[in-house]
Amino acid sequence: MEKLIIGDYEICPLPTGIFGLDGGAMFGTVPKVLWEKEIPADDKNRIPMEARALLLKGKNKNIVIDTGNGADFIAKYGEKLGKKFAEMYNINPEGPSLLKSLASYGLHAKDVTDVILTHLHFDHAGGATTETNGKLVPTFPKATYYVQAENLDTARNPNIREKASYFPANFEPLVESGQLQLLYGPKSELLPGVSVQVSNGHTRGQQIVKISDDKNTMVYCADLIPTAAHVKLAWIMGYDLDPLTLIEEKRQLLEEASARKWYLFFEHDPKTPYLQL
Repeated sequence: MEKLIIGDYEICPLPTGIFGLDGGAMFGTVPKVLWEKEIPADDKNRIPMEARALLLKGKNKNIVIDTGNGADFIAKYGEKLGKKFAEMYNINPEGPSLLKSLASYGLHAKDVTDVILTHLHFDHAGGATTETNGKLVPTFPKATYYVQAENLDTARNPNIREKASYFPANFEPLVESGQLQLLYGPKSELLPGVSVQVSNGHTRGQQIVKISDDKNTMVYCADLIPTAAHVKLAWIMGYDLDPLTLIEEKRQLLEEASARKWYLFFEHDPKTPYLQL
């Protein structure tokens, strides 16, 4: 894709590695005969999913949105859980990583000024922390991290359906370091040219990120619209906690995005980082 500039930022996709999720779970009640035309499954019914973060590369700020699964998950989750985790989700630790992708843009962890976490599920916040000298610490030592307070509370007190998606190793070190800033609802300007809206259909307190100038807008859709195939209004995930709420949130976003020719950024699409409606 051609270089895209919005406001003060170059839009830089950050692939963090392909992993596998059950196709039925990713498409809920959509029949396999339909969704497999979009993303074919392997012999275990897993479909390839990217965990694609986004870098907003600016002169004074380098903002990262979400952080993928994390390359050092075995160290973070323990030998037994880490290996089981890698096998279950078909993760290759030798593949792309958040820091490798950052380096392709000439940046290192210390250069990141801000990290916006849409929510704290492992495939979105796994790269937020890292293991150093036997201790879990924030991956980006100079960055302020942002998450909705409601989602941190959800992560700390997960319901039975989400318990396997929230790992304290991905967020408690951020709290302990003092680098985590909690947000309480939408922000019309969290950072220059960057705002967040709250979406509760997938999980409580997910925040959708919008980058805008006077000409263009890009929406980082996170798990509201995880892939290009999920642009279809009724195509939602089995993981979504409140399907009807999510469909209404998606409808409102798609109507405005289509009318205004916004770009949508897809975190989990294995081939398409973003497209313009």
